Amino acid sequence: MSAHLTSAKREMAKAVIIVALVQFVVGGWFSWTASRSEPTRVPVAVVADNGPYKQLDALLGAHGDDFDTRRVDSAGRAESLLRDREVYGAFVQDDAAGHGWRLKVASAASPAVSAALSGLLAELTGTSELVEEVVPANGNDPHGSGMTMGFFPLIVTSVIIGLLLVLKVPDARLRLAGVAAFAVLSGLLSSLMLTVVSDVLPGSFLTNAAAILLLELGMAGFITGLGGLLGPGGIAAGAVVMFLIGNPLSGIATGPDLLPGRLGSIGQLLPPGAAGSFIRAEGSFAGTGSGSPLAVLTGWAVVALALLLLAVVKGRRRRPEDARVLQNV
Repeated sequence: MSAHLTSAKREMAKAVIIVALVQFVVGGWFSWTASRSEPTRVPVAVVADNGPYKQLDALLGAHGDDFDTRRVDSAGRAESLLRDREVYGAFVQDDAAGHGWRLKVASAASPAVSAALSGLLAELTGTSELVEEVVPANGNDPHGSGMTMGFFPLIVTSVIIGLLLVLKVPDARLRLAGVAAFAVLSGLLSSLMLTVVSDVLPGSFLTNAAAILLLELGMAGFITGLGGLLGPGGIAAGAVVMFLIGNPLSGIATGPDLLPGRLGSIGQLLPPGAAGSFIRAEGSFAGTGSGSPLAVLTGWAVVALALLLLAVVKGRRRRPEDARVLQNV
């Protein structure tokens, strides 16, 4: 057996083992975060007298730390809190309804939380029909699954474009231009598909296009910039941050308050989670709560551009023979 064949078999075995182990870890991480999604101190308003309030508080308390009740003085105030994204639902005492309670929800914030609260209403009253949508979810995507599936390719393609630009484009200035062009094109085309054609994103075409542009600029730019500075290790590090951490912690499918522990808060500091929250805030809540996710998206875009510019500076200092080596990759 030739030394070349032995080396090839060794490399093949190494590749198979590494990818299988990565698959094992990634599959476990994604499945763990998804299976452990449940309410964690989700804010809920209650409009009721002392007796009924204590009854409801005891029922919610039986679910551990799932819900954080806030007693308010009127149904109107509860609706204001729903529109301001301060609570996910509001139980309102209503003896005239025959069941003692009715429920107001903002499914646009999280269809999963609204479904959980509707289940609690059924447990409390024997029916889940007394539910009023104050801020309804998108009629073409009532469960949020379309938005979730639509966002996944945006995250995956940011890794792919970063990989291709680093490995196939030796000029750092062209990589910078490629990231910018990809972000603009992705924003326009993805918003066209998700907002207009499939209609799973709330809000306007231009607003969603701008959000996706910032999302892709932050993710693809971060991966490409790190790759340009650090090589393959930088690509891997960028992909870990944006895909392995950012995607499962985005809360796009359930809402960040359903992720275990503080993971939802961490996810909101990364582009995928921030983009999902920004689009929901702008499209369904008239911009309420959009400032923080917009700041996160802008911050990541600035960091990405800084990394890409550093790679340009590094490229200018590289010896000509190094550039020839990169062209042969």
